[in-house]
This record gives sequence, structure tokens and C-alpha cells, in this order.
Amino acid sequence: MRVQLREIAFARSGDKGDTANIGLVAFRPSIYPVLVQEVTAERVKQHFDGICKGEVERFELPNLRALNFLLHRSLGGGGTVSLMLDAQGKTFATALLRMEIDVSDELLDRDADRPGRPPAEQA
Repeated sequence: MRVQLREIAFARSGDKGDTANIGLVAFRPSIYPVLVQEVTAERVKQHFDGICKGEVERFELPNLRALNFLLHRSLGGGGTVSLMLDAQGKTFATALLRMEIDVSDELLDRDADRPGRPPAEQA
């Protein structure tokens, strides 16, 4: 099944100069291997086409069930010199969570009882 990352993970983002930093964390340990397989540096680079002008680096943090991405040359020079509306990359996490990936129905069914999940999503 094809799902947006927001259904299986959360994210935070920020900046270091002209590099956007995005952390992506699986809601459940069973989802982390899917993130590792599906959310590659290449796919993130493609997802941010036109925004990320440099390379994308990916770091795996399995003990946190997280991936960390550095999107180089993405912030128009950085917070103090950029003319971008989001010169600190705070909205990049939300943008990444809109990426769609393939997840097995079995893994999604295991997530049906995830605490905090809105009732509409449980049906």
C-alpha cells in the first residue's frame, strides 16, 4: 500500500548555514526497516527537486529508529543572508512527511492501535 510518511513517522527540521537538517523517526520499531529501504538519499533529493541544489546525505540511527538527512545548498545561503521565506528550513520536515512510500498492509495493520492516532485513521 502507498502511504505518506506522516502516517508512519514524525519529523523535525532546522538549519546549519545553507544546509537543511531533517530527522525522520518511525512511530514503531517495525516501521524503521521500511524507512531505511524506501527513504533513500536519492529519493529525498528527488522529493526536494528545485529546492535542494547540493547533495543529500543520509545517516542511519537504528537505536532511535531514525534517519537524519542533510540537504546541502537548500536554504539560499542560510538564515542571515537568505531571501527565502523559510531560511531556517523549519517547514522541510512537513514537506518530507508528504513523500509517499510503499508499506505492506501487514505493517500498517500493526500500527492500527498506535496511541494518539485519530479515530478516522483507525477505521
